[in-house]
Amino acid sequence: MINKNENLSIQERTEEFAIRVVKAYSELNKRDFDDAGKVLSKQFLRSGTSIGANCSEAKYAQSTKDFINKYSVALKEASETLYWIKIMIKSELVSQSRFLKMIEENERIIKILTISINKLKQNSQLK
Repeated sequence: MINKNENLSIQERTEEFAIRVVKAYSELNKRDFDDAGKVLSKQFLRSGTSIGANCSEAKYAQSTKDFINKYSVALKEASETLYWIKIMIKSELVSQSRFLKMIEENERIIKILTISINKLKQNSQLK
């Protein structure tokens, strides 16, 4: 699966990630969580799907600054998603092994967004 994803655009990658988040959330919701588990899983759903939404919005940005802003929000959401996954693992709501691939993809998205933002900032300063 990793090789298949190597040539995906960030929009495609984050859309696929959002679908994985929705599926994971649906699986989590089948469990009998207490209030804390419900809140954590909802936060994970919200931030995990927001990454792709912001990358999608960036396609129609009105300026380079707007584009960078959308990607920056996506980066913050990706960082938050990683945080919620780690909290769910550390509080033993989910096993690390079940979320390992999702963590790897989340970290890959963070790297791509960080590199993209830095390049966009450099290019906009050259003009």
